Amino acid sequence: MSERGALRVRLDRLVREVVKFGAVGGAGLLVNLLVFNLVRHLTTLPVVRASILATVVAIAFNYVGFRYFTYRDRDKSRRTKELTLFLLFSVVGLVIENGVLYAATYGFGWDSPLQSNVFKFLGIGIATLFRFWSYRTWVFRARPAAAGAELPDESFLEREPPRPDRVRG
Repeated sequence: MSERGALRVRLDRLVREVVKFGAVGGAGLLVNLLVFNLVRHLTTLPVVRASILATVVAIAFNYVGFRYFTYRDRDKSRRTKELTLFLLFSVVGLVIENGVLYAATYGFGWDSPLQSNVFKFLGIGIATLFRFWSYRTWVFRARPAAAGAELPDESFLEREPPRPDRVRG
């Protein structure tokens, strides 16, 4: 397979992965915001605690979606390690997501329901970038390439680009 063809295959894989990640993440976003607003309006929990609870529910929902949909073809031999890393990186994402909401609520006094939802959404967006990178890099690792396979299952983003002096015409 030519370098251009291999690059195209890697790009196609990455696009499919991003779409699947986005589908699970979009559903998780809805779960997160729904739980957040239900808890916020039906209880007396402070806004950031309600958000943390909603994030934890969304993390559980997302793990199932990522493991059995987005990354179902990835290595499953080390589930304990996978789950431990998933929870570790999810907690970092939780801190990022709720740190934005905390700063808006307690740092700037923006605590209306609309403002809380806007900053929760912003926090989720920032945390999602971190989660995508960490999950695909550390948690749901690619299986080792099969012997004799034409194209190793390596990350498109980690592959060194071809050098101009090695490109064939």
